Amino acid sequence: MDADDFRRIALSLEGAEEGSHMGKPDIRVGGRIFATLASADQGFGNLILTPEQQVPEEPRPSRADPGSKQPAQETMSQQRLRR
Repeated sequence: MDADDFRRIALSLEGAEEGSHMGKPDIRVGGRIFATLASADQGFGNLILTPEQQVPEEPRPSRADPGSKQPAQETMSQQRLRR
């Protein structure tokens, strides 16, 4: 998956719209960011997931985003992108 694939898949979800946060592209539904390409230059797409959306059997690098306005129980998971 490359950045264009990541963007296309995220935008295919009902109600998804592309926006920008701090000069980096993001994807929102209902005004809430759920995906960003803020780390695309480092080879990652970011997903903001609730605990229920996370799949423990398939661990991925994730971290709480301390600068986020998202609720504390949500984490940001990174998807490796092809360059």
